[in-house]
Amino acid sequence: MARVCQITGKKVLVGNNVSHSKRRTRRKFYPNLFDKRFYLPEEDRWIKLRVSASGIRIINKKGLKNALDEAMEKGYIKRY
Repeated sequence: MARVCQITGKKVLVGNNVSHSKRRTRRKFYPNLFDKRFYLPEEDRWIKLRVSASGIRIINKKGLKNALDEAMEKGYIKRY
């Protein structure tokens, strides 16, 4: 499974470690992801999502159904 949030689309970014001597080596910045189950009352079932911490906050703010619909519009998930 890829390290991508299914709600916000956040994924791994790349950058540099910079030492005291300004020597640069490549590194990765990983999103803060969780495998979490959510209850979808409209369909009376549980769904599993891989979401970031900000994705969980979006679900709390907008509601699960609205967040899933927006993620489908943006192409972050195919179906749920």
